[in-house]
Amino acid sequence: MMSVTPIPALSDNYIWLLRQDTSQSVCVVDPGEADPVIELLERESLTLNTILITHHHQDHTGGLAKLIKRYAPRVIGPANPSIEGIDQTVGDGDEIRIMGRVFEVMATPGHTLDHISFYAPGIPGLLFCGDTLFCAGCGRLFEGTPEQMHASLTRFTELSGDTLVFAAHEYTQANLVFAQAADPENDDVKYALKECEKARALNRPTLPSTIGRELRINPYLRVGTQSVRKAAGTQGANDNDLATFATLREWKNRF
Repeated sequence: MMSVTPIPALSDNYIWLLRQDTSQSVCVVDPGEADPVIELLERESLTLNTILITHHHQDHTGGLAKLIKRYAPRVIGPANPSIEGIDQTVGDGDEIRIMGRVFEVMATPGHTLDHISFYAPGIPGLLFCGDTLFCAGCGRLFEGTPEQMHASLTRFTELSGDTLVFAAHEYTQANLVFAQAADPENDDVKYALKECEKARALNRPTLPSTIGRELRINPYLRVGTQSVRKAAGTQGANDNDLATFATLREWKNRF
């Protein structure tokens, strides 16, 4: 059985630690800084065997050099020469094995052009989606286009509803506040915000989410619904799913 543990980092990042049963060898995803990872590894006498990288931003790669120097792990990530330390580049459709479990690589551009996500089929499936999909939100379009991000998110909607979504940031509360404006007739959003506020008041993570839950509360996955289309129409184009998505993403930027 694979367990996944969040390691809080920087101001609002999560570095995800994967561990199989009682093995002392572990994998981490997107180490934006090294010290929180080292502290946990040393405290629990664990060995860092593998690092997964979703994209090149510093808050996802900043800890690489220090962790590589200390533990010499295998580092797997996108084919982007700006990321120093990757020794196995992967792209869409590739498969890798992490502690006995197969992970599929999905190209998910939009936030950045090099962005990939790692998906392990199973019951439940595990999705490490970096800054593409957040709980009730999605990443900013720093390099990609609305078309690319919309297509990336649509791929996620095709996964099983019980798939666990391990996003890289604790953005849930702000995303749900926006979701209330973007999907005002959605009672699931109102309930989710109340639950989120309770969790954050106790400093508890709001992740992982699930694909099924995101289909109920995430306005970017609900661009075909009447409520979201109507709200988007007050801000810009809503002629089709893509136009509605582009309007929502631009609206969130200034919300």
